[in-house]
Formats: sequence, structure tokens, C-alpha cells
Amino acid sequence: CSMKDIFDSMKIYLYNSGLMMNGWVYSEDLKPISVPQKCLADVLLPEVDDRFLLKEQDLEHWRYLKGSKSEMRKSATGRQFMFSEGAVPFPDRTDSPARTMLTSEGSVNRSSHVVCDKEGNLRTLSPIECERLNGFPDGWTEMLPEKYRYFTMGNALVVPVVTAIADQLLNVL
Repeated sequence: CSMKDIFDSMKIYLYNSGLMMNGWVYSEDLKPISVPQKCLADVLLPEVDDRFLLKEQDLEHWRYLKGSKSEMRKSATGRQFMFSEGAVPFPDRTDSPARTMLTSEGSVNRSSHVVCDKEGNLRTLSPIECERLNGFPDGWTEMLPEKYRYFTMGNALVVPVVTAIADQLLNVL
């Protein structure tokens, strides 16, 4: 019995959405809900404190972190291995939605967002911009030390997504 024979003998039509649970297949034709995208530019403040600006002497390190690489590395046990990763946009595009924010946002690392401001300066996001990215009100984390503000936003769910899911669940119930 070939795979083709198995498929040809199946008497099920699968719609565009579905799941399998306990061996049963559930399938339904659903229309996705479309919402306007929010671009990174939509959350940026017109001005930020100079401490968010990248320093000239750090640019080469930022370029290395964000760039693609394929290099030999050594594990803690001394075993050599090839490490490869693709490039991350540098600076981040502001005309499209932002990448996922991680708890390390605000530190010098590959995943931190870097934007080009209106004067052409490269800078990281402020805590308020991170709050805005996740749909929180400005200053929602201001009672925390700055590094924990970033951590909190990197660990948060995106409020408008949770709200949309809750709304749909309420419609079903």
C-alpha cells in the first residue's frame, strides 16, 4: 500500500483551518480578521535623551552583532564548531512592524532594536517606545528601574493581540 493509495482512499475534505485532537480532525472554512499594521515609526518619540544614541566607538561592534556570520567557535569543553547566523536589519526599518522584543531589549545585543532618528543618528528604543510597541500606556513601567522596564516589556504579551483574542472568545461564548 503506497502513500498515494492511502491519500486516494481518504474521504475527508480539509478547509483552510483546523486541528486534530484525540485522533479527530476538526476543519472549518475561516476568514482571517485583517487589522491595519502598526509600523515601528508609529511608536517613536520625536526626541529622546542622548543616552539612547549609539556611540561612534561602538558602531563597529553593533555592525558585527547585527551582521551575518559564519565562523569557527569553541565550546566550553574545547570542541570546535561552525557557528552561523543571518543578518538582522541595522538599523531597523521603521516603515514596517517591529521585530519581537526580547527581555534583553535596551542592552547592546543582536536583538535590541536600533532606529535612525530624524537627524540621522542611530539609537536604541526608549522604555516608553517599548511600552507603546506592546500596546501599554506611556509610563506604565516608570516605577521600575530602567533595565527592568525593558525586561518587563520584553516579557509582556502584546495588549491589542490579547484583547482581540478575548473579544473573539467572548463572541463565541
